[in-house]
Amino acid sequence: MTVMTMRQAISQALWEEMERDERVFIIGEEVGLWGGTYAVTKGFYDHFGPERVRDTPIAEGVIIGAANGAAMAGLRPVAELMTINFAFLAMDQIVNHSAKLRSMFGGQFTIPLVIRTVGGGGRQLGATHSQTPDVVFAHFPGLKVVAPGTPYDAKGLLKSAIRTDDPVMFIEHATLYQTRGEVPDGEYLEPIGVSKVQRQGDDVTLVTYSKMLQVSLQAADQLAQDGVEVEIVDLRSLRPLDIEPVVASFRRTNRCVIVEEGWPSYGIGAEVATRLYEEAFDYADAPIRRVAQKEVPLPYNRELEQLALPQVDDVISAVKEVL
Repeated sequence: MTVMTMRQAISQALWEEMERDERVFIIGEEVGLWGGTYAVTKGFYDHFGPERVRDTPIAEGVIIGAANGAAMAGLRPVAELMTINFAFLAMDQIVNHSAKLRSMFGGQFTIPLVIRTVGGGGRQLGATHSQTPDVVFAHFPGLKVVAPGTPYDAKGLLKSAIRTDDPVMFIEHATLYQTRGEVPDGEYLEPIGVSKVQRQGDDVTLVTYSKMLQVSLQAADQLAQDGVEVEIVDLRSLRPLDIEPVVASFRRTNRCVIVEEGWPSYGIGAEVATRLYEEAFDYADAPIRRVAQKEVPLPYNRELEQLALPQVDDVISAVKEVL
């Protein structure tokens, strides 16, 4: 194992897959000469050249449209959108083309496309640049949606995403790039659509993903000091959603808190809670609680922004309430 940042793990995954398969190429704004907005592709342009690291105009619809065509023609594009907020400018290409073409044409061709993008708040970028609309994209069948919370999972899941024949929305949290963790030195893949128990416990099931995994782990450490052992199930993929580990944990703990950064209305937490009530209602000893962002456009002011985002204390309060 090597300890590295999330940024290094993602960069390493991209580099290894481009070395392994010459069909893989990168396309997006500032991915080449600049090395990526978050420095993930720094050095790629000099090594792989302009044919495989393509800078584009500021035109998200064109980026995804070109990537769709390249994928249909046999290449394996990794399209970078500077933030998930800009994906709204490519919604037609993503949800009406990337997600549907393989099915609508009866599998006559595949869409091996990865859309790397950055979501989440906490960096004082204002309401239009700080959203967590992951559930919007997870709503559409045909599009896989992956959102890792550790460097280990980021590398393994990105390599799997590049190798799959379906389009994958790979969502990286803006505040996790400096998060450090152990990453295997050799070749490894993490399966898409498989939830993972990141911490074992018997008192409460805590379901989460992406940045909120780190928040939940901090909350669990504090709760453990009071004798409360929380089990944390990391969804990792929002579509396909692997609910079985969540149900299995809930049947043991009989209590559940779901932590997400997005807004609670119509969110990931609402979906997970409904699945638990449908599949394990008789095991519930307390109402399922959701911890999520306040229902407001995220403020620019740092103090107000942090008040709107889910915090460690919010998770602790919810766990104590279900207990």
